[in-house]
Amino acid sequence: MRTLIVSALALSAALAASSTAQAEEGMWTFDNFPIARANATLGTNIDQAWLDRVRLSSVKFGGCSAGIVSAEGLVMTNNHCVATCVANLSTQAVNYAETGFAPRSREEELKCPGGSAEILTDIADITERMHAAGAGLEGQAFTRARDAEAGRIEQEACGDATDKRCQVVSLYRGGQFKLYTYKKYSDVRLAWAPEDRAATFGGDLDNFSFPRFAIDAAFIRLYENGAPVATPTHFKWNADKPVEGTPVFVTGSPGATQRLLTQDQLFTIRDVVLPMDQLLASELRGRLIRFSQESEENAFIAMDPIVGLENTYKRGLGRMRALVDQDFMAKRAEAEVDFQSRIADRAGDATGSSSATEEADRAAAEAVDAMEGAVAAAEGRPYVPKQMAYPWSELSAVQPIARELYPAMALLEGGTGMGTTPVAGGSQLFNWARTLVRGAQEREKPSAERLPEFADSRLAGVQSGLFAERPVYPALDQVRMEWWLSKTREWLTVDDPRMAVLLGDESPEARSARLVQGTTLGDPAVRRALWEGGLAAIQASDDPMIQYLLTLQEPTRAIRADWEARVDAPTARASEQLAALRFQAYGDSVYPDATGTLRLTYGQIEGTDVPGQRFGAFTTFSGLWDRATGSAPFDVAPKLLAARERIDGDTVLNMAVSSDTIGGSSGSPVVNAAGEILGANFDSTVLTQRNAYGYDRNVNRSVIVTTGAVTTALRDVYGMERLVAELGVE
Repeated sequence: MRTLIVSALALSAALAASSTAQAEEGMWTFDNFPIARANATLGTNIDQAWLDRVRLSSVKFGGCSAGIVSAEGLVMTNNHCVATCVANLSTQAVNYAETGFAPRSREEELKCPGGSAEILTDIADITERMHAAGAGLEGQAFTRARDAEAGRIEQEACGDATDKRCQVVSLYRGGQFKLYTYKKYSDVRLAWAPEDRAATFGGDLDNFSFPRFAIDAAFIRLYENGAPVATPTHFKWNADKPVEGTPVFVTGSPGATQRLLTQDQLFTIRDVVLPMDQLLASELRGRLIRFSQESEENAFIAMDPIVGLENTYKRGLGRMRALVDQDFMAKRAEAEVDFQSRIADRAGDATGSSSATEEADRAAAEAVDAMEGAVAAAEGRPYVPKQMAYPWSELSAVQPIARELYPAMALLEGGTGMGTTPVAGGSQLFNWARTLVRGAQEREKPSAERLPEFADSRLAGVQSGLFAERPVYPALDQVRMEWWLSKTREWLTVDDPRMAVLLGDESPEARSARLVQGTTLGDPAVRRALWEGGLAAIQASDDPMIQYLLTLQEPTRAIRADWEARVDAPTARASEQLAALRFQAYGDSVYPDATGTLRLTYGQIEGTDVPGQRFGAFTTFSGLWDRATGSAPFDVAPKLLAARERIDGDTVLNMAVSSDTIGGSSGSPVVNAAGEILGANFDSTVLTQRNAYGYDRNVNRSVIVTTGAVTTALRDVYGMERLVAELGVE
């Protein structure tokens, strides 16, 4: 049975005022992209061969997107996407965030610790197999059976290969499953990054807004066997001045949307998840700012975490505004009513053979439905027969449980898929210890019986992150862990028996200090030895962080099991059935929620003119000079300022595009119908954050750094003529 689909079609009809707006909506998978619809909307002439070239030129880099731009493995992404790499390569004495990173030769390009990049090479449909795996099961048995089958499929497809990765992807919230196969590169080197001030001009005040004046771009290079990768398929560099109204396509890996959730599910996010996440993020930000003010070293250590946290907080603020916007939520409610009305209209079409008992039950149910349907008709509202209303009622029934369990699940275990602020543990050292302890315990079991993150097919990725050599800052870890323990005690309350395990007789400050200062897990050799030593090595270890994580296994595993059985499993079963109903109602020509996998969206270069968001399509270097005050955050980066006389002030710096994007789209190549790259997505406006729940073309604007601006920076500011030549710019 085909079980694809979304209520996005109905939502777009409610949220958008014109057929053009409906046509431009969607973060489409590459195996279901509406070529004819896009061509008709944009006046373009792309085809399947064009799609294949774009897919093979698109790169997933950590939690960001990127695009290949030369035949020798050169990849463009955002500067904020390489910020962790830059921080890991920097010291207080040699701080590339301050100076920029401009190697004069390829030999000087530096490897990003733990960095990896992937290119999607194949997509296969495995829906039937995944649905069969969970058939007839309930609760945690359902969840574990699906997880085990996904692990088997991934292992069968990729085996022990280190140069590729296989991933089972759930689409349409369980309506469809695909196997994505990636070519993987574990040697990724930094090729250029500007001064951080050039990429973040305006700071948090300008974040999620337009006009913007930021050179938020960087280059990495893919290496294999010690040499740059040959990449004959790549985007051609086009540094010409962009033209308003130009059709564009944005290719990348958007993180997650929640457009297919029911209204009741969204109310849980509005009332429980986002408020808690925002409060937690706000306090952590305050603690990190205080920490950064204590010394120059602390300021260096905390700079990247603070920027990331402020980004998370502001994104959450935009989403919260959407969920309390009465007009926006009313339109979503209208879309849900439209969906239910279509199902009600089709209810009488169901037929099939059955036993006498089933016929009697059906007759009784039909009698009740007839009476209640008549009442609904008299009141002017749609009525969905009880059997067909099951997904909605089941999902509604889950919400009180989710609301009750969410704080403990988020704080003790994480991984709910609902929130925006990573919480559990707080610190890198804690996370390494949890990986080591859990990994040792789980690897004692057959792969199919393990937690899914430790299946054989995923161990290579776990090891890559665990063994990577990267700087560790115990003082920062201690601040994070203090925050986590303090907030967990506050939310769970002192009387929660789990707090006796987490804190014992110690304060959050004392326990975090003892664990962080006593652990040796900052040494990658220690981590490797513990991993390779297995459970015996873990149990014999006297490392306080390892011992602490061993004691935490019972309460953390318990809340996870409870969440999987009472929230994840019934939600997955009901969502799968809802997907089948969507298919009946709308057909199969719409897109699934974003899942962190490669998607393609389209729109055009344009500004916007709505209340709270009125601006043109472009900003220029002249606008940057005019906006600069000399005081942070509106101070121009020193090297950029020194090059002012060499820069054409009319060069377009940033531009706005009406594409459908979300967090994770950072670094996404923006290409024209000829397959030429025009820039990279690096932000969107605050109003666009409602995009998590529904597309509104009137306000949805992605913010792009142009190839013209990047070319200017390379040539006129940072002396990177060799990269300019590699890009084919004359």
